[in-house]
Amino acid sequence: MQARIALAFLIPLVGVPLAPPAHLEGQLLRRLRNAAQTAAEQETAAAVDRLVRDAVRCVVGDTRCPEEARSQGREVIFTDAGGSIITDEDGIPITDPAAAAAAAGRGHRGQEAGPGEGVWANYDFVPGDRVLFYEDFTDDRVGDFPRRMDFVGGNWEVVEWEGRRLLRNTGPRAAAVKIILPEALPDHFTIEIDAFFTHPNHQMILAPSIPPSSNSWTTLAGHFFRLGGAHGTGVETRAPQGPRSISRTDELHEGLVPVRILVDGRHARAYVNERRVANLPNGEFRLSDELWLENVHDGSPEHPLYIGSIRIAAGGTDLYRKLTDEGRVITQGILFGLNSYGLRPESTPTLLEIGRMLQEHPELRLRIEGHTDSTGDEAANLELSRRRAQAVRDFLLSSHGIEPGRLEAEGFGPARPVDDNTTPEGRQNNRRVELVRLDGPN
Repeated sequence: MQARIALAFLIPLVGVPLAPPAHLEGQLLRRLRNAAQTAAEQETAAAVDRLVRDAVRCVVGDTRCPEEARSQGREVIFTDAGGSIITDEDGIPITDPAAAAAAAGRGHRGQEAGPGEGVWANYDFVPGDRVLFYEDFTDDRVGDFPRRMDFVGGNWEVVEWEGRRLLRNTGPRAAAVKIILPEALPDHFTIEIDAFFTHPNHQMILAPSIPPSSNSWTTLAGHFFRLGGAHGTGVETRAPQGPRSISRTDELHEGLVPVRILVDGRHARAYVNERRVANLPNGEFRLSDELWLENVHDGSPEHPLYIGSIRIAAGGTDLYRKLTDEGRVITQGILFGLNSYGLRPESTPTLLEIGRMLQEHPELRLRIEGHTDSTGDEAANLELSRRRAQAVRDFLLSSHGIEPGRLEAEGFGPARPVDDNTTPEGRQNNRRVELVRLDGPN
């Protein structure tokens, strides 16, 4: 089942717990609270998922729909006219018709905007469509160095905080690790990494090639990426007077946040949360089959650096061209909630791209296919994939005015894998939405 951030169950800490000094403990708890789920929160999330999955959806104001559903013993949740589920302040779907109507009148849909809403309306990051590397440290033992990364130097260890595994670095300066990829990075690739730096001066370098001198990032050739708070996040180079694009990103020392990087030939962009912080049109990247990560500011037990899940992907394809050439295209940019078919707001760029393609090519008909990996119950995965495909279809119909006859939706669960389900990358590739061109009239 798909979830961009994998969450483990909360278990007692063993080995090397995430135990900051007393004066930082409360601060760290506040910063990481939004990025982790306690056991109680997981129970609530599971109940919400069951409600969203099993309840009948009725448009608020429609009196016949809830009456018919309840006469059949079914629970009801309410949506607005656009199909968005109406929730309370805690993000729980509202089951009372009067409360739903009142919430809809206030324009309230919960704590987070949906695709295309609010700040997400201008968010344009689209992840690569073929995963080369994925790691969230869930298979590593607490206290160990992660097995799927190469140690270069410094103090690195896997720690756990409220059910989530993180990679912690406590220095010293120039502490580094590298990731070995199955192939060299192509001209078009994306990097997604969760980061939390507990001191404003912390900085980390991500480079698509290793430095000639194994202990100094200052020898890196071409452009690379800097992650930092007070010193900024963006695209950097050591070349004198070389072009660079950096923005201050205090978010990185305020909590665990996603950093996303997109490279398309010489053009590179970087994002923190939903904000674009760098846009460089003329970069020079030395691409290899390794990704270098180095702490370029002192860390310590009092002020560690934390890294969460890392996802590196190749590709990014013109959808219409591939549909024309091959008849189908895989998208990795349509994201859903954990064990849910609710569309995540990060899906905005991919959904808008599909919507624009359908508007520009009125002859185009598509089947939207939902696919999962083989983790979990096969029947549940099949039903989840069907609902996810239908959610994509519903969004495109409501947001872009597409004629219903042009779009079909079907789910296949784990039945049609495109990669090996025994590897993290393979499972990521198998959790996908595919678009298939349909021939013939509506």
